[in-house]
Amino acid sequence: MTSSDPTAMPPCDFTVVGATGDLALRKLLPAMYHREVEGQLAPESRVIGVSRSEHTDESYRAIARAALEQHVADRDPVVVDRLLARLHYLSLDASTGDDWHLLHGLLKESTAPGTVRVFYLAVAPAMFGPICERLDEAGCVDATSRVVMEKPIGTDLASAHAVNDAVGAVFEEHQIYRIDHYLGKESVQNLLVTRFANTFLEPLWNSRWVDHVQITVSETLGVGTRGGYYDTSGALRDMVQNHLLQLLCLTAMEPPTYVGSESVRDEKLKVLQALKPMSPEDVDRDTVRGRYGQGLVAGEAVPSYTEDLGRPGSATETYVAIRAEVQNWRWAGVPFYLRTGKRMDRKLSEIVVVFKEPPHAMFPHHEGVQTPNRLHIQVQPDEGMRLHMTAKEPGPGGFRFKPVSLDLSYASAFDARMPDAYERLLMDVVRGNPTLFMRRDEVEAAWSWVEPILQRWAVTAERPKRYPAGTSGPFAAAALLERDGRHWQESDLD
Repeated sequence: MTSSDPTAMPPCDFTVVGATGDLALRKLLPAMYHREVEGQLAPESRVIGVSRSEHTDESYRAIARAALEQHVADRDPVVVDRLLARLHYLSLDASTGDDWHLLHGLLKESTAPGTVRVFYLAVAPAMFGPICERLDEAGCVDATSRVVMEKPIGTDLASAHAVNDAVGAVFEEHQIYRIDHYLGKESVQNLLVTRFANTFLEPLWNSRWVDHVQITVSETLGVGTRGGYYDTSGALRDMVQNHLLQLLCLTAMEPPTYVGSESVRDEKLKVLQALKPMSPEDVDRDTVRGRYGQGLVAGEAVPSYTEDLGRPGSATETYVAIRAEVQNWRWAGVPFYLRTGKRMDRKLSEIVVVFKEPPHAMFPHHEGVQTPNRLHIQVQPDEGMRLHMTAKEPGPGGFRFKPVSLDLSYASAFDARMPDAYERLLMDVVRGNPTLFMRRDEVEAAWSWVEPILQRWAVTAERPKRYPAGTSGPFAAAALLERDGRHWQESDLD
């Protein structure tokens, strides 16, 4: 078996710590189901659920069956039964260390040669270190072992160091997979192909031809049941430090020698290191933070953030907009505008590259509208790309300009189901391919850039600007671009 074979998979014991939590039931088990459908799981592979809840194998399988019924459409009962037969369950508590030898005993039952041990930590980041310590003490970690950690890795630079040190005391760096599910999405990966497997865009992908770049991740949902976590995090920690900066890295990175595990991550690190540091004056001028109030989302009245939270005095931001700069040869002078928010007018993740106007106005007496060329790369909900151009409207009597677009919708272009990001990333872990995962130095470089913003916000008296739920954010975010003579590009990939 080779890692280049999309179907080849070594046998695996996939241990999910936090197996009764939302992530495991909503994302990980459905991802495993779809890989079971494709026949990618080796016959000897097992899924081992671990949490503090008291369950037997059978009672956990019942929970898993209900989760699949809720989150997977058009299920095949035979495939469901085949996946459930792989499931085992252990009730373990990382805070005490009791009974973790039971996991070691279960893992030792695997007799398939070359079985990979994957430990997926679907728990709070504060538990990453203690759980790794328990795994080590129980003898569960061997040369085949890999550990997967969900973001956030820490809450600031110091805590990120602490988490990385604790996990690194048990696992080597090549065994650690820091997951960001955005990097598993088809359109994000296709960004690399679009840039580096086609010759027409790369010569234009620089400050000579690009006016600016916008990266947007907006959600219509509020904090929901995550209020306790979110109020200690906020949009900057929860989204900007990881998701948005990763999208920025893939947009701005230099061409690697080849698309390999370390070469891509090396180039992403260079982008993070080239980000212009934020002084207190920069933070005041180039950042906006907001918090949603009451409003209408899809015609339904929704409460404000503090009402959702039940804590009127909270100053946590649910919206962030930032003007950033990448200070290197390729991007000098090109602003990167980042924004993310909850309770927005639409669910959308996209990258928009806005090109400069033509250097010479050849059609002084034209009619109609000429707009800058733009490349919209939509990450979700409907993955695709749209290149906006200016064309002549048919007919005699001069030049009448009309904006037109070249479209690539993955759903219509490819007669195949689009896999969820977790499906791809989980299989990459089993194969030992870390290309789409964050390396320690990436995580810490991202925190180094974000931390001055957090520190400035902590000492300023200004509170997050209020915006009505169901809108595109606070007015100050629009002013951030208008100050530069620009405006937010709203997607029309609907």
